[in-house]
Amino acid sequence: MAEQTFKIAVIPGDGIGKEVIKEGLRVLDHLAEESEGKFAFEYDHFPWGCEYYLEYGKMMDEDGVEKMRDYDAIYFGAVGFPGVPDHVSLWGLRLAICQGLDQWANIRPVEFLPGVPHRINHPDPESLNWILVRENSEGEYSGIGGRNFQGRGPGGEVAVQSALFTEKGTERIIRYAFDLARTRKRKKVTSVTKSNAQQYGMVLWDEVFARVAKDYPDVETDQWLVDAMAAHFVLHPEDLEVVVASNLFADILSDLGSALAGSLGIAASANLSPDHSAPSMFESVHGSAPDIAGKGIANPIGTIGSAALMLDHLGLKEEADRVNQAIANTTGQGVLTRDIGGTADTVEITDAIIKNLSKVNVEA
Repeated sequence: MAEQTFKIAVIPGDGIGKEVIKEGLRVLDHLAEESEGKFAFEYDHFPWGCEYYLEYGKMMDEDGVEKMRDYDAIYFGAVGFPGVPDHVSLWGLRLAICQGLDQWANIRPVEFLPGVPHRINHPDPESLNWILVRENSEGEYSGIGGRNFQGRGPGGEVAVQSALFTEKGTERIIRYAFDLARTRKRKKVTSVTKSNAQQYGMVLWDEVFARVAKDYPDVETDQWLVDAMAAHFVLHPEDLEVVVASNLFADILSDLGSALAGSLGIAASANLSPDHSAPSMFESVHGSAPDIAGKGIANPIGTIGSAALMLDHLGLKEEADRVNQAIANTTGQGVLTRDIGGTADTVEITDAIIKNLSKVNVEA
């Protein structure tokens, strides 16, 4: 019997989510087997997603969020599939869990893996490594608004969508970014807003950022408007370390960062309850990709990298580092899936990662 058993809720979701989650679980099981009883994983699978919606009229069980509370972590595939509107699938499952469990910090590392063709003009792309910290509980994803005036006839309807920024929510994500920066070799936080145009919520963000920064005199800071920041990602990525932004802005910038690094398929993320008051959820940045679902060619690196984030959050830092090193060794050997210029399929690249994982263990 293992010294410690972690209970993991597994939600494969839709499309390639089912395929990449399967590979991530293989990596976790390999680590558990190699631990020789130090730890083990116990999985419960939940069939929630678009197929579930088409059959039952809901994306998850009505008490689904409460069911998640007893787990140590949630491992999530992807959500979305033709026949179910994207806003229904997103709000009905992923956002329902994130907001219901108050997973208020979303982290998305941007890493330039060896051997992966990068889409950036930089003399040393593999030296680049930054992390986006996304406010994950409010902002533009608050769901406040409505539609009205249908009675005016065609072309007369009005839709209102409001963003919610609270001082509490803003301060806790900014402090999280500063605390994270203190753990890195370069201690720097960049704040991203659009306060010239959004003079209430974003100005509040700027004011809180300035106030919190005074408590971290050892951390370098700068601030950018989001449009200028998008250009900065491309032109001066070496300036980036920890980038903190609102729910929407960080979402968009993380996709840009992942694309520059080679593919959304290699991007990992974590929806965190930093104080462990609720389970955190780990998922790759990419979507369900229905166009390639079932073909066995999906890139599992983002999902396996998300498993590494989960291991770290569970206190298994050494194992997390080994997974990340095994991924880098695999891509460095030229074992790549099609989205990053290779020929390996989903299972083959996972096999290579597991093989390299054992080598990392031996060399350690």
